Amino acid sequence: MAACKKLKSKVDSAFKMHGLLLRAEASRYLTEVLGSVNEVELEDVITSIIDAVEKQPLSSNMIEQSNVETAVQECSRSCDETIEHIFNIIGAYDIPRFVYNSERKKFLPLNLTDLLEPSLLGRARDKAELFRERYTIVQQRTHRHELFTAPVVGAHPSESRSKFQLKTVETLLGNTAKVGDVIVLGMITKLKEGKYFLEDPTGAVQLDISKAQFHSGLYTESCFVLAEGWYEDKIFHINALGFPPIEPAVTTRAYYGNLNFFGGPSSTSVKASAKLKQLEEENEDAMFVFLSDLWLDQVDVIEKLHTMFSGYSSSPPTCFIFCGNFSSAPHGKNQIKSLKDSFKNLADVICEYPSIHKSSRFVFVPGPEDPGPGFILPRPPIADHITEEFRQRVPFSIFTTNPCRIQYCTQEIVVFREDLVNKMCRNCVHFPSSSLDIPTQFVKTILSQGHLTPLPLFVSPVYWAYDYTLRLYPLPDLVVIADKYDPFSITNAECLTMNPGSFPRSGFSFKVYYPSSKTAEDSKLQNV
Repeated sequence: MAACKKLKSKVDSAFKMHGLLLRAEASRYLTEVLGSVNEVELEDVITSIIDAVEKQPLSSNMIEQSNVETAVQECSRSCDETIEHIFNIIGAYDIPRFVYNSERKKFLPLNLTDLLEPSLLGRARDKAELFRERYTIVQQRTHRHELFTAPVVGAHPSESRSKFQLKTVETLLGNTAKVGDVIVLGMITKLKEGKYFLEDPTGAVQLDISKAQFHSGLYTESCFVLAEGWYEDKIFHINALGFPPIEPAVTTRAYYGNLNFFGGPSSTSVKASAKLKQLEEENEDAMFVFLSDLWLDQVDVIEKLHTMFSGYSSSPPTCFIFCGNFSSAPHGKNQIKSLKDSFKNLADVICEYPSIHKSSRFVFVPGPEDPGPGFILPRPPIADHITEEFRQRVPFSIFTTNPCRIQYCTQEIVVFREDLVNKMCRNCVHFPSSSLDIPTQFVKTILSQGHLTPLPLFVSPVYWAYDYTLRLYPLPDLVVIADKYDPFSITNAECLTMNPGSFPRSGFSFKVYYPSSKTAEDSKLQNV
């Protein structure tokens, strides 16, 4: 009995040292669980449990028994992270939703906020929250950046002056006199015909961008920018416009720990798993093949697939990711039948190569013109009745959403099929100079926005309550934008963004990604 009291006291004290208080039933449960642990390992085990508790989205410092039970299960899980965590396809509707809480400065899962479960039939509040959440993610990231952090008390005057202070639109609107040299983070929007405004949660101010210097990037409506200039007579005169700084994923995770923003079966981020990292590095043969615009109704495309499968049959890739459109043109009322026949032909081709049929996975991401409910994102998978026969004949095939996510060991991959580059260029507030190529400016834009489609909703419609599924935060290891634009591969902030190009239009080009080295390879099937 005395030993039990001593153990309970030790457990309670350890939690108090971390600012946590155990409820009586949680304390009793832990005392029972730890009773069988020997004295030498006890301290390490308690520390591990506390770490697992702190990774959970806690609503207060009072720890319930359920929190402790989850932490104990997490710690007692077998060290081989099990086969189910190695490779997962995560559809858009299975991605967890986290909402930033500005008071507690942390992300909370949807069930700990006052928001309702998302619905395709969005409410007015969902539309407001869509832009508010985009803004909040960019704002908290920008405030952390070394250029905008508050100066340290007692710092040298030269250091204090080097910092910039972000203002809100409200602080400008509240001034009647001229305000000079201010920087405001806000969204570019057009509230009146021919006039641009800068908007944030506190208000909107009219912009004069006639003399603005634009830093590199594609500046479209609904983009968040850092606007520098002076305010007078209800107009914000812009000297320079730039994008919020891009934050590498390793920096984001340093602030938010092992929260699993990405999705999948793991309760914490797979980035924390040493076992999965080891498997990833050891498997140097793993490769992912990306093709876009796989027009299955075209004879030359099927012939090129034969050539590709023949070349890969001796060493099958881990996965083929095929992006739509899967037809070269809409076939009207016959499109469904035509697509069924096309997938039947593809199954015939795959079955001709037994090594690929048995070893490789096949992931299908729908394109904008594939049959489905309109052009609103995220798009659901191609309907089951179209793909049923194919899935029976090729069991390692997955028809998923657009966009979708792939988790392989510790790697996080986002795949998005959309002709986005030209769309963003067409909707630019100011078309960029030729000093940087368009793909580089495009990649900088989407990574700094932390979003796949930083465009107005009338240009790129999104289900309001599911806008979070298009986030790029924290940045993944690989973003695949399957676009009909020319192929490219660009690395920025430790995130590789690539475009395989349109398979038939680009002379049968595609991309191969090697996870062990995080490198992409340009590939092309030559005409014989």
